[in-house]
Amino acid sequence: MFRILTMMFVLVLSLSACQSVVDNAYYGMWEKLGVEKRDLLVDRVEDAQDSQKEAQEQFSSALEEFSALINFDGGELESVYKNLSDQLGASKDSAAAVTARIIKVEDVATALFEEWEDEIDLINSATLKRDSKRKLNETKRKYDSLLRSMRKVEKSMDPVLIALQDNVLALKHNLNANAIGALQGEFNNIKQDVTSLIAEMNTAIKQSDEFIAGIKG
Repeated sequence: MFRILTMMFVLVLSLSACQSVVDNAYYGMWEKLGVEKRDLLVDRVEDAQDSQKEAQEQFSSALEEFSALINFDGGELESVYKNLSDQLGASKDSAAAVTARIIKVEDVATALFEEWEDEIDLINSATLKRDSKRKLNETKRKYDSLLRSMRKVEKSMDPVLIALQDNVLALKHNLNANAIGALQGEFNNIKQDVTSLIAEMNTAIKQSDEFIAGIKG
């Protein structure tokens, strides 16, 4: 058992080392093209912003579809279910895109801060070294705040997705007017969660603007 665990540990370290080599090569390629890690960080924060704006629209659309279900007044219930199911799938995709963009922001931020610290060690002037450390610490502080805000958004999407999925499955198992009555009580909770999620996204988007302005300044 110990031998197996040791082999797994070595494998994880090897994969991490390989990933580090790949990342260094990737960032090195961009630097040869005149694009610094700082520029990539700005681009990825902007991409994360875009994904959150798209998610805002998607979750709002899903809420509208759920509202249409609650207000259902005759017709083909199967089509209403299908629309809501499609909205659930699209919402899951939007949430996954937000997570993927946040991970990309983290990757380049880590690389940037490591490089920044290494370069500070190469500065001989005490004054310049001190100023660079101050700027690094300030940038890290703002970045940490931004990342927390992004992760809060990511976490807030989960209860909405869970609630939507629960209701889609419940409707699937009982496609009749009685099912709609049972789901009406869920609507206000989902609406409240979506409203809170959109507000948190707006906060993260605003912080992104402020972070970008600061790192460019």
